Amino acid sequence: MEGDEVKRISRLTAILTQLQTRRIVTAASLAEKFDVSKRTIYRDIKALEKAGVPVLTEEGKGYVLMEGYRIPPIMFTEKQANALILAEQLVLQSKDASFVQDYAEAVDKIKSILKYTVQDKANLLAERTKYNEALNQERSSSNLSDLQYALTNYFLVKINYTNKEGSSTDRLIEPFAIVNAENWYLIAWCRLRNEFRFFRPDRIQRMEILTEHFEPHNLTLQEYFDNYQNSY
Repeated sequence: MEGDEVKRISRLTAILTQLQTRRIVTAASLAEKFDVSKRTIYRDIKALEKAGVPVLTEEGKGYVLMEGYRIPPIMFTEKQANALILAEQLVLQSKDASFVQDYAEAVDKIKSILKYTVQDKANLLAERTKYNEALNQERSSSNLSDLQYALTNYFLVKINYTNKEGSSTDRLIEPFAIVNAENWYLIAWCRLRNEFRFFRPDRIQRMEILTEHFEPHNLTLQEYFDNYQNSY
């Protein structure tokens, strides 16, 4: 029961984000997005109303938030919002599922705090800016988001990695940088090889972020490129 309640709270928060992202949201679209029944959505909307969220019902259309109800801390200009939308479309080309999902959810939250006029324009731009080759693109990895987290928090990572020759080895690595050149690449200090190496996230078969921290590498990315020869 406790897990169900956590899921419900998470869904209520996500529904609020959707209400702030779109001018009008239907029960059917919310039910499809969160894989629940419309009756569940009706109960969720009532729960938000009881919590003081001013949700209005437009007959035959859907739900809308009262104008002026906003998460207050950040405001974006129209041009800044447009830049984020364009970046979102570029991110859709990524072959890493976790990165696409995390970015899309972040953009939804950002759009939710825009004024209605800017929000409408941002949604229009999103609908009119598409990279056809990115639609339904197969995602070949799902660990880029976790690698970013390990990199910024200096967590040691244990992986099972298959190289381009097809050989698999277990490695302990210290993530240093993430770069893109047709594919995503992780630059990390490999404790097995005792040197910096390139790793492709889509060749990581298993991965575990350990609680052990490593000492940060005291050099910039440019210094790395200037001083190290790498293989992967």
